[in-house]
Amino acid sequence: MKSFSPTLFLCLVSARCSVEQSASNADIEPFVRWLLDDSKRLEDVLFAEVAEAVSSFKVLPVDTSKAVDAAMLSHLQASLDAMLIELAKPDNPIHAVSRVNEISRHIEDILLCRLNAAEAYECSIPANAAGRTQRSGYPDLRLLHIASDRVFYIDTKVYKLGSEKSSFRSFYFEPKLETNKILDNASHLIVGIAHSGKVEGRWQLDTWKLIDLINFRVRLKAEFQSSNREVYRDEAVLGESR
Repeated sequence: MKSFSPTLFLCLVSARCSVEQSASNADIEPFVRWLLDDSKRLEDVLFAEVAEAVSSFKVLPVDTSKAVDAAMLSHLQASLDAMLIELAKPDNPIHAVSRVNEISRHIEDILLCRLNAAEAYECSIPANAAGRTQRSGYPDLRLLHIASDRVFYIDTKVYKLGSEKSSFRSFYFEPKLETNKILDNASHLIVGIAHSGKVEGRWQLDTWKLIDLINFRVRLKAEFQSSNREVYRDEAVLGESR
């Protein structure tokens, strides 16, 4: 079986390749055949390898034997505790949100504020490779220990309490070049916030979990996509109702 090629993988899935006008069938056919032949190789891949192939930056483990890592972890954990207390207040704007998938932005904003509260740290929405601050896409936050330049990338996830063993897809990473937000050698962390629904008009955000992605494994779901703008082009319409 052929070996995994980061260059081939990136060329297939990056936005740059998808819009390149000079692409021909001869260019595309090897990629499609490679996916068909070697799809199983992409069912169990270290996320660290994918992130490094996309960005050229190393994914580092959190090492609590090192003073800076231990301090950053302690600051993050204390900030998460404070965040849950803040979110539990009856007048917090998060309780006005009706759908669970809309509360992540509130969580990100409060966590950003809490992480910036200590002078030794700087937390921000990561800029992308083009230099623009970008809220969408992985990761959500960049935590910098100013004195050492040590970086933690943080991605927030909200999940239903008790669903930790669910096979439902909850992590997505779309490799792109221009909008890539991984621009440091850094540790990559997921902050999981467990909720138990809305009770008497208030979201119950129960606990948090902090996950190191150093050994996190992912799989690629390869699909070709388009939009209504492309499907319903005037020149492609053969007929329509009167």
